[in-house]
Amino acid sequence: MNIVAIKTHAIRPHEPLLALIDAYLPAVKEQSILAITSKIVSLTEGSVVAKDDTVSKLALIRSSSDAYLDQEAPHGVQITIKNGMLLPSSGIDESNGDGYYILYPKDIQKSAEILWNHIRKRDNIRQFGVIITDSRTSPMRRGVTGVAIGWCGFQALYSYIDKPDCFNKPLRVTMTNVLDSLACSAVFCMGEGNEQTPLALIQEAPKVIYQDRAPSQAECQELVIPMEDDLYAPLLLNPNWVYPKS
Repeated sequence: MNIVAIKTHAIRPHEPLLALIDAYLPAVKEQSILAITSKIVSLTEGSVVAKDDTVSKLALIRSSSDAYLDQEAPHGVQITIKNGMLLPSSGIDESNGDGYYILYPKDIQKSAEILWNHIRKRDNIRQFGVIITDSRTSPMRRGVTGVAIGWCGFQALYSYIDKPDCFNKPLRVTMTNVLDSLACSAVFCMGEGNEQTPLALIQEAPKVIYQDRAPSQAECQELVIPMEDDLYAPLLLNPNWVYPKS
């Protein structure tokens, strides 16, 4: 697998996303995948809030979440659930924001599909994918890794169910999360500081099954494990979650 990070200028709110892509992304070959950080999508669509004395970051985090714990974790971080993921502070970030709180994109899957359609038409290709990425922490592990919050053009999961292991015994439940695995690799190459490389082009990725359409709602939901079925259910079900939009 080959990943090349792509440098851009420092992007500001309300710049046109597709024009930015055309300015910095060279012609793409078949069976390539573009990774783009969610911050760029949010900035270009104006999903930002200016930081001033009238804005409470805690209130913004809680109102943007699907659920939150009514307490602060260490380092002043709010534990939240958003879009079926456990996230710190609803994914709201200040880094590289230059005076803004950067929120999540308004419609992540729609943004991924717009990028996918634009680049496929621009470069006259069929087998192509888009990943919108973010960074997140993992419980009991130091440091951030990449995660995908939206995608288009390929199957997110690769199933090993009924395929043999090394001793020819069929696997029963194993699935590889292709989507997050690719996002993690791309985010590592893009960096977290002043690298100014919010795009990455992935080529020759294994286990990718391309699709000539956007993912269905059922395919999006397949990625999400209900709390009660999760391996970590004892940790997830015990806290008293607050659901602000209920």
